[in-house]
Amino acid sequence: MQKHRTISGKIQYTSRKEGRVGEERGRETFMWTHHSDGKKTLRAHCEIDEPDPTVMRDIVYSLDENDRPMDCMVRLTVGDEFMGAGLFIIGEDTVECESYGPSIGRISQTMPINGPFDGFGTHPIVADAYITRKIDVSLGAHNRKFRCFLPSPDHRGATPPIIAESNLYLGYVGEETVTVGAGTFHCRKFEFTDPDAGMVGVSGHAHPPYEMWVTADDDAIFVQGGVGGYMQTWYELVELER
Repeated sequence: MQKHRTISGKIQYTSRKEGRVGEERGRETFMWTHHSDGKKTLRAHCEIDEPDPTVMRDIVYSLDENDRPMDCMVRLTVGDEFMGAGLFIIGEDTVECESYGPSIGRISQTMPINGPFDGFGTHPIVADAYITRKIDVSLGAHNRKFRCFLPSPDHRGATPPIIAESNLYLGYVGEETVTVGAGTFHCRKFEFTDPDAGMVGVSGHAHPPYEMWVTADDDAIFVQGGVGGYMQTWYELVELER
């Protein structure tokens, strides 16, 4: 008998732009595997319909028993055309990448980590939620700089997979109970902000404020959230099985 534990679900993406409020603009399905040795693997499939060009992303991402990233595989289609695929390996002192795509050819990268970091940003919404475990909620409401590596500096992750670094701020706001399509959950509320323009991707904009509500337990499952500014998006958990 298998000894792992599985969590699966679906997140609906909708718009909050004028004239499109409430319209579906994408979706995400995910499955977490929690192994008995404490390690975890996330498999996520993301589809963004709006704005053009469309984005389709598949990732397989693993963390060790201390929630330190181990490796991440990314495959990306933009405008229904292959954009690139890459394998990232997060070692003790370096992040390595083997990647290829029509616009970059075949590349090999090694980047030194150079000090503490909080995680690896993979772009699926469910992974944004899980990384909030790095915030010490026992300190109460507070905000701190949050350093991550990621496979694309673009806000939609819609560029060929290469090693990038982001420095945003992540704040813990407090606890709330919220009801969404998948049920009612006791949550912790967080907010990503970018006052130093630490993640200006191909959009040319600093990342707008990004609020999210995450289950107040060790699974840290995304429940609801949204991004303001020029993006005007909303995300909601509509299915969950665990």
